[in-house]
Amino acid sequence: MTRVLVVDDEPQIVRALELNLKARAYEVDSAGDGATALRIAADRHPDVIVLDLGLPDMDGVDVIRDLRGWTRVPVLVLSARHSSDEKVQALDAGADDYVTKPFGMDELLARLRAAVRRAEPPGGEGDSVVEAHGFTVDLNAKKVHREGRDVRLTPTEWHLLEVLVRNAGRLVGQKQLLQEVWGPSYQTETNYLRVYMAQLRRKLEENPSHPRHFITEPGMGYRFER
Repeated sequence: MTRVLVVDDEPQIVRALELNLKARAYEVDSAGDGATALRIAADRHPDVIVLDLGLPDMDGVDVIRDLRGWTRVPVLVLSARHSSDEKVQALDAGADDYVTKPFGMDELLARLRAAVRRAEPPGGEGDSVVEAHGFTVDLNAKKVHREGRDVRLTPTEWHLLEVLVRNAGRLVGQKQLLQEVWGPSYQTETNYLRVYMAQLRRKLEENPSHPRHFITEPGMGYRFER
């Protein structure tokens, strides 16, 4: 049974999430502040955490940073903060996804299920080969096949693809992508990302103008979907 830790100081939101999650056979723990959340996370080892950023004792971003010091548990941020900068800050700290309040329960539950699936341990060596609709990525061999043929990628295109594929289904922030692909001194050159994402779409998407696999989250980052 999947265990969820809900961290929010608004009792009505906690109650709504508890009712909906328990109705779907989740086990639920809750916390109204950051310190309690960290203690419960260490004691109960949840499978996923739903975290509000506006907590009474500490900022939710600091909770994420503390968690990332010892666990990779998926963190789904649920917050009233709408600005791109605040979303990027949470993602750079280690959040896996971001949902703004007010939210739709169906969307939140879908994102929660996706976060849990992504966190499932790999089944073995075969997971180095990722199959998407229309093409296959072999991470060990560093090759891409589309319609039975090798796709020629530049080293930068491959590196960008590799980072996204290894985080399949997860939103990867612009800053993280720039630093992993181009290096730590690159933090603001988002035009690089636009250019190279367009090249990957031309080479791998069936319809580059309406991408199915390489999804842009405006102002935040990119997501690879199989």
